Amino acid sequence: MNSKTGLVLFVAAMSLAQGCATITRGTTEVLVIETTPSGADVSLSNGLRCFTPCALEVKRKSNLVVDITKSGFDPVRLNVLSEVAGAGAAGMAGNVILGGVIGAGVDAATGATKRLVPNPVRVTLNPVAPKSGE
Repeated sequence: MNSKTGLVLFVAAMSLAQGCATITRGTTEVLVIETTPSGADVSLSNGLRCFTPCALEVKRKSNLVVDITKSGFDPVRLNVLSEVAGAGAAGMAGNVILGGVIGAGVDAATGATKRLVPNPVRVTLNPVAPKSGE
């Protein structure tokens, strides 16, 4: 087998294995959540929980609803969205350059081309307003 044949086989095998972004970025991301004051209870729509400050590993391809609660403070609900990232687009471009249609499909399916926004999540909690007449 000559070196050209070996190179072609190597590139073909790599394009079948995984997408460029899947290899370089992975399919998960660490979502960081911080509150002022700290010690708030965080619940994600995917079932994960923690107390702030905290960091949770989540899939890049999923939008999340984040619920934050702490006694004496108003609850907060916010969305963390999955968006195409600059580095993810570069990984997808690598698939196009190498002719890896399968790799591009893998990257799109796994969410490796995406990032979570906002990340980190930073929230200032507001004290519960006193009820009128108190």
